[in-house]
Amino acid sequence: MPQGGQVSTIVLAAGEGTRMRSTTPKVLHRIAGRALVEHAVRAAVGVDPDHLVVVVGHGRQLVAEYLDGLSGDLDRKITVAVQEEQRGTGHAVGCALAALPEVETGTTIVTYGDVPLLDGETLTQLLAEHQSAGNAVTVLTAVVPEPHGYGRIVRDAAGNVLEIVEQKDATPEQAAITEINSGIYVFDTAVLRDGLSRLTTDNAQGELYLTDVLAIARGDGRPVGTLILADEWLVEGVNDRVQLARLGAEFNRRLVENWMRAGVTMIDPASVWLDADVALARDVLIEPNVQLRAGTAVYEGAVIGPDTTLSNCVVGAGAKVIRTHGSDSEIGERASVGPFAYLRPGAKLGVAGKIGTFVEVKNSEIGDGSKVPHLTYVGDATIGEQSNIGAASVFVNYDGVRKHRTVIGSHARTGSDTMFIAPVTVGDGAYTAAGSVITRDVPPGALAVARAPQRNVEGWVTRRREGTPAADAAHKALAAQQDAETDAPDPKEQ
Repeated sequence: MPQGGQVSTIVLAAGEGTRMRSTTPKVLHRIAGRALVEHAVRAAVGVDPDHLVVVVGHGRQLVAEYLDGLSGDLDRKITVAVQEEQRGTGHAVGCALAALPEVETGTTIVTYGDVPLLDGETLTQLLAEHQSAGNAVTVLTAVVPEPHGYGRIVRDAAGNVLEIVEQKDATPEQAAITEINSGIYVFDTAVLRDGLSRLTTDNAQGELYLTDVLAIARGDGRPVGTLILADEWLVEGVNDRVQLARLGAEFNRRLVENWMRAGVTMIDPASVWLDADVALARDVLIEPNVQLRAGTAVYEGAVIGPDTTLSNCVVGAGAKVIRTHGSDSEIGERASVGPFAYLRPGAKLGVAGKIGTFVEVKNSEIGDGSKVPHLTYVGDATIGEQSNIGAASVFVNYDGVRKHRTVIGSHARTGSDTMFIAPVTVGDGAYTAAGSVITRDVPPGALAVARAPQRNVEGWVTRRREGTPAADAAHKALAAQQDAETDAPDPKEQ
């Protein structure tokens, strides 16, 4: 058949997905940080079609909103067509065609919104096979050991495709066929429009089957071909949460393997989970039990893990992040974070800086070479370069109504257990004494001491807590002290 005209891609995503048992539409369930329908759309974009249509039905508003955001991310128009009633795949494709400009020549690709491992390369191969063979219809198929539930590819003695028979309509002989229909096709657009107009509901489910278009085309003497996949994972769909987990694990396994082949070391690949858009440089080391989620980028020579989860974080070259939970944060080159650190949105650590054990940082910039080593909360703060924040310090940023900011200069040294009551500024080179509550600005180079003088009330425990272990211990210690003083030689007699 002559080929040419515009290429359109249709993604069918209208199903309810009842087996998911979820209030979330099936195609919005996620694998590797992306909704199932996003995986399908990205694969469709891979063939650079002139038109891209997604058919929605169940949960249409939520799916349409997701697609609107994805359209902006991809800088690609996505047309949304609505299937008001679920009357079969043939009806769904008809709804999509109604949203497209009617053209005399062209090619239409049909795929599904719940096949997450399908990629643009495979669709491109299918399109190329269709065009080179001059087919009216080309079907993507696979040979699988367990074909139950799939439509079967029925061929004649010469190997030509005769029809696709659905599981419920198959005879015992047809059910034994192991070549299955993936549900993914390329059609000559004119053949598709004509075939849809001739569909009937004379089948076990009373629906308009898209597969019947192949039999119609074949009956009209038009060539129908196939592209048989060696990798059946690419066309496996998600119908329930068991399949969602299974395909998610396979998707992740492939991501991990690809990054290792690109120069990333993973000590225990099976315990590492990555989102699809994570970026890793060569010589990155990822230790066991690491999750890197959407938007995370790790630069050359950095070490991540063990037991670390990062979402939308940037980790600079040579940095080390251990047993840390972080989101929307930046970690500078050669910096150190953890163990047991918590980076909340807006945390920024400079080159060779340190965020240590049991430190929480939120909406704060920590300058190059500065350190927050232990047991500290840094919220809404700016810390200059080469400063050190003492253990158990708190940046007190909230007055019960509004958040306020603390500024610590460069080369400052703040003592342990300092409370910074924002808004407050500690100048360059300034010190604060341990245990201080800083409520006023500290000039550069000054020492701030903000604590009451110590006062000892002697005998308080023995008077007020008589009979307690503390009082007994105090009595014994005082008696021992008195005996020692009695036994001591009199200096006057020496």
